Amino acid sequence: MVSNQLLGNTDPVARLRGYIIEGGYTHGVRLPPERQLTETLGMTRATLRKALDVLERDGLIWRHVGKGTFVADGAPVGASSALAGLGRQLTPFRMMRARIAIEPGIAREAAINASGDALSRMMQAIDRSKAAANWSEYEAQDDVFHRTVAEASDNRLLLSLFDQLNEVRRAVAWGNVTRHSERPTPTHVSFTEHDAIARAIGERNSAAAGDAMRAHLLSVAQRLFGEN
Repeated sequence: MVSNQLLGNTDPVARLRGYIIEGGYTHGVRLPPERQLTETLGMTRATLRKALDVLERDGLIWRHVGKGTFVADGAPVGASSALAGLGRQLTPFRMMRARIAIEPGIAREAAINASGDALSRMMQAIDRSKAAANWSEYEAQDDVFHRTVAEASDNRLLLSLFDQLNEVRRAVAWGNVTRHSERPTPTHVSFTEHDAIARAIGERNSAAAGDAMRAHLLSVAQRLFGEN
């Protein structure tokens, strides 16, 4: 049985992650087949696969062709539950302030250490977000973009810190965000902001990368809360 609170979560990644935690799926256990997951979680197969991609990239699951999807042996299931509990105690405003405090520093490190492969994956996430058919797909690619920045830092501690921050973010009760279109428009401000972050990282300009990330997160906070 899936809880109403879980089904009410509009973030497909958080919904899938919550399903794994609520269902007690432990390390090495195989998840139900995709058809069953789409029916249980109320999402399309395309959306489910994008969520699975994110969890696989986060190291929480692994997939074997012909055998199925499994909870990774190193997946911090207990930690996920604890971090989710912390998220439920945070206001969205406090969550954004934490991101503003932490992610610009990660972007600065990314500008110093990013590999060519990391930069390619960053641009791929940007391109996919611009091609998203709906807001759910955009948000999944936005999540991927920010994690690729953390990966580009080439620092396992910073990446782990980002993953924990992201886990808490997914558990925060954001409420209903009003959307005025079916999908992001070509002039969606985050597109320009993401481009600026990636450009600064690609140019190895650590100060500009940090400033661009901070400006982006402040812009998101302004749209959400009307705060500077």
